[in-house]
Amino acid sequence: MKDFHFSLPAAAEQVIARLNAEGYEAYAVGGCVRDMLLGREPKDWDICTSAEPAEVERVFANVPFCHIVETGLQHGTVTVVVDHVPYEVTTYRADGDYSDHRHPDFVRFVRNLKEDLARRDFTVNAMAYHPGEGLRDEFGGQEDLSRRVIRCVGNPAHRFDEDALRILRALRFASVYAFSIEEETDRAIRLLYDTMSHVAPERIWQEMQKLLCGQGVLDILLSYPEVICSVFPELDASVGFMQHNPYHHFTVYEHLARSTAEVRPETILRLTMLFHDAGKPRAFTVDEKGIGHAYGHAEYSVKLAASAMERLRVDNKTRDKVLLLVRDHDLPLEDSLKMLRRRLGAYGEETLLQLMEVQRADALGKGTFDREAVESAHAQRVQRLRDLVSTNPCVTLRDLAVNGKDLMGLGIPAGKKIGEILQVLLDRVISGETSNEREELLRTAMQFVQK
Repeated sequence: MKDFHFSLPAAAEQVIARLNAEGYEAYAVGGCVRDMLLGREPKDWDICTSAEPAEVERVFANVPFCHIVETGLQHGTVTVVVDHVPYEVTTYRADGDYSDHRHPDFVRFVRNLKEDLARRDFTVNAMAYHPGEGLRDEFGGQEDLSRRVIRCVGNPAHRFDEDALRILRALRFASVYAFSIEEETDRAIRLLYDTMSHVAPERIWQEMQKLLCGQGVLDILLSYPEVICSVFPELDASVGFMQHNPYHHFTVYEHLARSTAEVRPETILRLTMLFHDAGKPRAFTVDEKGIGHAYGHAEYSVKLAASAMERLRVDNKTRDKVLLLVRDHDLPLEDSLKMLRRRLGAYGEETLLQLMEVQRADALGKGTFDREAVESAHAQRVQRLRDLVSTNPCVTLRDLAVNGKDLMGLGIPAGKKIGEILQVLLDRVISGETSNEREELLRTAMQFVQK
């Protein structure tokens, strides 16, 4: 085993050193060690120790710039906060049975590091590090990292039977790091994925967001459609569904997967691409020439996406934006300045840019368009929009140089007529028939007073 030495945050080293000084073992453990080996900056620093929770509390009682939060005593976890930074300190433990396929019925504190590491999910998450001792790797996690493999600690079927969420976590890690999944672990995933029904929707959604935004998402979506469809049964009909259309080289599901991988790794965009054509099987028809069509499929796709997001309790902001993008993913985005102004007024810059990205990914996911041509057309369209935005164009009623009070000053009575005239003025400004100048707009409005 190679001798690795890392720089831990000073506070993390202090927590370990203080426990050691009191006669207890202590190590940085889990994801932070994995990320250090991968050359990534860990987001959190977890520490495991032979000290039990009451002993941890005693060790850090009355330490300057430090306080204790009892975050999970039943599972052996005490959070030590040093200079406002939390460090979870958890006692070595062995888990009891998992009768609900999610949480241990009980935990038993142990004094042996290897026994604690043996209960963890994957070898890459079952390594520990001590500033003085170096790396403790009892289950080959370092080698699996170098091989870019996700492998369960111990028996994969047992690991997944304990906690069904680990199935999705395996796919998530493989997607995020672009790793493959070891053969026995893969076999257990395919055997037990339906046990994920025991997992709370919120936890599934947390994992799916990370999975969808991973660099290896395409391989996971294509390799595990049955698992993905157990989370999103709304996609079942798309698997293996041939489109019989010259513009589409792939099945509907393959197109969804490839389009998802082509868009920026943001939850809203990736979820949009996963569902944008999901309604095609419901809307599918074949014409007299044998060409497949799916007219109106966006309406079905919206319903399927809404169903999935309601079940997983997706937040309202994400849900609303995804449904808008799915609904309008096929919206014509002609490059004329007049049309661009209208789209900008209707959607705003942020959403219009997202629609452009959706259409770029949609085209690339079909497998029939030249990538260079698609990228070039997309770049030009984005630049036209940015150039337009830089001119501060008048594209909404609030941008008009006149308002309802101005029109009433011309003698137009308050009411519905005011709104109608303002909308006509806006349409003329957008089309270029009238400039957005107060005097010119008032002269144009006078035409309605005289009628």
